[in-house]
Amino acid sequence: MGVIAYNEADVKLLARLMRAEAEGDGQLGMSMVGNVGVNRVLADCLDFKDIRNIRSMVFQSPGGFEATQKGYFYQAARQKDIDLARKAIKGGRYHPASNALWFFRPEGACPAQWFNQWNSGRYKSHCFFKPTQSDCKTVY
Repeated sequence: MGVIAYNEADVKLLARLMRAEAEGDGQLGMSMVGNVGVNRVLADCLDFKDIRNIRSMVFQSPGGFEATQKGYFYQAARQKDIDLARKAIKGGRYHPASNALWFFRPEGACPAQWFNQWNSGRYKSHCFFKPTQSDCKTVY
């Protein structure tokens, strides 16, 4: 049982997203992208009020992921990617993405805030940002 509703197609879709967004950051980096995706489905706040399933989260536009919007969402999910996605769906959380709703890859250091959201930390090439508990209780 997952922390969000899912089927096998959803698991593979999330796995593809995780690979496209963070393959270069290894399995832990990909898992953190999975955290952000699951958090967006859980969230009923900010930019994610109408996101209720994995498919809507993956293809959200505007405000979604670069991989699906800029054309590098084309690789199939490998079994190891699918296993990581399943862990994220079942509630696996990894700091600094545990409560994050956003991430991006800056040229330099992570800014303290990004679009008024606080930096929760960096892992390899990605900076993660989380809402305050008062703005979005459902991801805490």
